[in-house]
Amino acid sequence: MTMLNKDMTLCISLSARPSNNGTRFHNFLYEELGLNWIYKAFAPTDLAQAIAGVRGLGIRGCAISMPYKEDVIALVDRMDESATAIDSVNTIVNDEGVLTAYNTDYSAIAQLIERNGLDAAASVLLRGSGGMAKATAAAFRDAGFTEVTIVARNEANARSLADLYGFDWRADAEGVTADIIVNVTPIGMAGGTEENALSFSEEQIAAASVVFDVVALPSETPLIASGRAAGKTVITGAEVATLQALEQFVLYTGIRPTTAQVQAAEEFMRTQ
Repeated sequence: MTMLNKDMTLCISLSARPSNNGTRFHNFLYEELGLNWIYKAFAPTDLAQAIAGVRGLGIRGCAISMPYKEDVIALVDRMDESATAIDSVNTIVNDEGVLTAYNTDYSAIAQLIERNGLDAAASVLLRGSGGMAKATAAAFRDAGFTEVTIVARNEANARSLADLYGFDWRADAEGVTADIIVNVTPIGMAGGTEENALSFSEEQIAAASVVFDVVALPSETPLIASGRAAGKTVITGAEVATLQALEQFVLYTGIRPTTAQVQAAEEFMRTQ
């Protein structure tokens, strides 16, 4: 195992509720590839100061999670097209003090839509209106989905997101069903006040053919567990986390691991 030393390259993540997913995934690959790098998760008390620290300390890369994906935009120097297209950031790369923002969430969602053969003619209920919801809605739109309803209590954000992609909006989803249900909120996330709650009702789960939760901690959220028990196709946040983290790893290091290495890192990440 690589010992801590002064020459190590540091990458970090910033989240209101950090998990070990990225830490385990990245550090496993650093060790596997013999890189003198280390990755650490943080819960910042001041986002602006944290980003200033990325710049001032020469931290190579910084993953951005909820709820900072939009707030961080004003703190970077450059926006890559992947982030500009949806006004949402999940990755910052530091090149000698110049901070460039990217978004790898979109590509992760797009890959999972394709991998699972989701039918663009299907109806979709998407709960959430933040930065990750933007990436998710954009991926569904670009995959040809048109019958999508954004469900969120924040009317301004939800209407804006729905209008951006030509979708519908509802304040709540009570009594509404769809072929595909997607949770892009912290409901069901470990450590939160709603960690044991379902983001969709049992009736909505029963009516759906696909249950998709972007929450990665735990990997088996209440929604995913209920969907699996009901015999539905499930797409988990852990799958999203692996795909977006892989692209972050490539942006930070310039190295693309083999499929076998990524699978081993994913397995290590999930066995925490």
